[in-house]
Amino acid sequence: MGSLHEGHAQLIRRARAECGVVAVSVFVNPTQFGPGEDLSRYPRDLERDLRLAGDAGADVLFHPEAEAMYPPGHATTVQVGGVSGPLEGESRPGHFDGVATVVLKLLNLVGPQRAYFGEKDWQQLAVVRRMVRDLSVPVEIVGVPTVRGASGLALSSRNSYLTPQQRERATVLSRALRAVQSAAASG
Repeated sequence: MGSLHEGHAQLIRRARAECGVVAVSVFVNPTQFGPGEDLSRYPRDLERDLRLAGDAGADVLFHPEAEAMYPPGHATTVQVGGVSGPLEGESRPGHFDGVATVVLKLLNLVGPQRAYFGEKDWQQLAVVRRMVRDLSVPVEIVGVPTVRGASGLALSSRNSYLTPQQRERATVLSRALRAVQSAAASG
């Protein structure tokens, strides 16, 4: 959705290593934001996104306007049953319908052989994989490991909303996961 960071650069570099042509989409998708969510203030910096994408190896940056993706009278959405309902789907009704719809539209417009998604948004990745499988979309969905900052916090465009204190508190999950991983590894 833009406001690209090192996690996105990792996706682009992985695609560059595996593909002949790398296209990156930057589109803040209004259909995946619910009432009262941060659509109007979602971070946007297209010039920075262009630089980061180019430096990471992108050949093309696709940045459509919302009106091009959702023309007047647009009435079709994609709903992926099962995997989109629990977890984030419970607290953000319709969010994954918006994600699935725009991803299908982008895949249809660009026609890639592979599409790269970060594992940070695990449920979103699961929704996209199920949609591609169920609708026989001829694309391989490639999951790429989460990129974390030095503190352990997963990189996210929305991290810019956090105060220093909130950033510190947000690392509790990664610390807990590392502790569990270490405990499991030591039996």
